[in-house]
Amino acid sequence: MQKTIDRRAFIGGAAALGFAGPAQAQIFPPKIFAPAPPWPPREHFMLWPGLPPGTPPGIARSNVPVPLPLGTPQRWEKGIRYPYVGVFRPVRPDGRAVLVMPGGGYVFVSLINEGVNVARALNPLGITVFVLAYRLPGEGWLNRTEVALQDAQRAMRLIRSRAAAFRIDPARLGICGFSAGGHLGGTLTVGHEDALYRPVDAADRLSARPAFSGLIYPVTQFSSAGPNSRSGPNLLGPNPQPGAAARLDVLARASAAMPPLFLCHAIDDGTVPVSQSIALMEAARRHRVPVEAHFLERGGHGFGALNLPAANPGAKWMSWFAAWIRTHV
Repeated sequence: MQKTIDRRAFIGGAAALGFAGPAQAQIFPPKIFAPAPPWPPREHFMLWPGLPPGTPPGIARSNVPVPLPLGTPQRWEKGIRYPYVGVFRPVRPDGRAVLVMPGGGYVFVSLINEGVNVARALNPLGITVFVLAYRLPGEGWLNRTEVALQDAQRAMRLIRSRAAAFRIDPARLGICGFSAGGHLGGTLTVGHEDALYRPVDAADRLSARPAFSGLIYPVTQFSSAGPNSRSGPNLLGPNPQPGAAARLDVLARASAAMPPLFLCHAIDDGTVPVSQSIALMEAARRHRVPVEAHFLERGGHGFGALNLPAANPGAKWMSWFAAWIRTHV
């Protein structure tokens, strides 16, 4: 259910919960944000009815500060203790929907470049867009490797449970993930049935499987991602739990059960090597999973939805993605 309250009420609520730091930085109590264009959008919802799974005991009395966004205008956000989803509706919805998972190396979430801008590109084409502000692993959770995927699973289930209200077809709900968000999308693609949290309501009886998966310059395997990608170390932490790396290896878990895949990656990406997407494309072909891949001559890393120059043929990739979605759902 959509709610809005005054931002000053958030600050007071945060103080009541005992979060430390400047009052203006305390904007993440378990309430809904007041509108603050361009993020968060007026329509948004929280994922968990209470404290998220993996919350340490005594979190409400914690003195851990909750920082403001790191970057403006890109809205790099961290300290997300109460994950939420922004909703962007088209004027004429056609039933297709995409849950977007922005990147940020599992250190922050890039909510404009790899979130809001996706909605700006897809809404005019009739696609409803949901942008996930997910929890980050290195912020004190009991189960650091699971929190982001818990949020992604829960978001898919909640959206499907409210499909009629959102005017979407639950069978036409897919995902689009960027960089570390591409890894999160990949782990959801192969691990949507992983039992990571205790069901909290009827929505958790629904499937979290994407109808399609768009993965943009994604990390697909930590062991081969190279030294410039920090997603693996940031997600796993200094002392990984036994089996965590294997469970989070998208390539190793690829199977014929995967939904159709759309991949886009720049060959000159200096952060996440293009070989990460090439390997996933080859895995999809081995398993006879439909896959479309676009490898751009140039574009680097983090070009997001709308940041490639018009002279770059790859600037049209969002249109390619939208057209591809229509062929599969």
